[in-house]
Amino acid sequence: MRGLTKSFNGLRAVDDVSITVQRGDICGFLGPNGSGKTTTIRMLCGLLTPDAGSGTCLGYDIVRDAVQIKRRVGYMTQRFSLYEDLSIAENLNFIARVYGMSERKRLVQQALERLGLADRRNQLAGTLSGGWKQRVALAACLLHDPQLLLLDEPTAGVDPKARREFWDTIHDLAASGITVLVSTHYMDEAERCHTLAYIAYGKLLATGTAEEVVARSKLVTWSVSGAGLYELAQELRAQRDVAMVVPFGSTLHVSGTDEQALAQALAAYQSRADLEWRRIEPGLEDVFIRMMEGAPAR
Repeated sequence: MRGLTKSFNGLRAVDDVSITVQRGDICGFLGPNGSGKTTTIRMLCGLLTPDAGSGTCLGYDIVRDAVQIKRRVGYMTQRFSLYEDLSIAENLNFIARVYGMSERKRLVQQALERLGLADRRNQLAGTLSGGWKQRVALAACLLHDPQLLLLDEPTAGVDPKARREFWDTIHDLAASGITVLVSTHYMDEAERCHTLAYIAYGKLLATGTAEEVVARSKLVTWSVSGAGLYELAQELRAQRDVAMVVPFGSTLHVSGTDEQALAQALAAYQSRADLEWRRIEPGLEDVFIRMMEGAPAR
């Protein structure tokens, strides 16, 4: 995709975004709320027509062949959108009927078994936990055997065990050749993606693997633990060459973009006996917080 741009009521929601995702890859879209992630995903799959830009999805032109793309895409929204007063099987059967699928019985059974839902097929959707609702929604997306899955913050409000199981399933699907685009706010989920795209205020700020994004940030990070961290954080934030101070549990992550200048700014503090300093690799969260702080607001 090259130069994708989309505006709403004069506000540019996506501004000249270019991105490439290989077949069978899991690409994570990250960024703050309102950054343009969902709009970008919808343009990629033909649900929205870009104001400018071009590209292909699954070999089809995103403008001319939107109908062909839609037939090959499974889209899972943030909110559970199935009927809560129908059973799991009834929901899937209804969706299969809406899309005029042949062999509905076989396809529904296949989806139930693929997502581990067969034993709960008669349970009302409204009685399911968040994790199980998530599975039903994903089963619905897979009914028509899509080549591309679009997952819009699919694990919001889901417990850690269910999130891990969900991601194991996503990797199984990717291994079978399905391409996955997923928007998420969770850094542990971002690290499970093959590639990442970070968007803020409609601008694409970074792409690549997690390792590549961290390496290109040029961020230098120290971890410090000890007494009086709150007061220390206030002092460090006043230092010109300290770009960022972020609490992480019982430590602070102190970062800068100039290694030598940061070393000079921290020298006096690193000589204190009540503080323990350790040079660490910056994490994705460190990098993305820094990107967000440096991004131009709309």
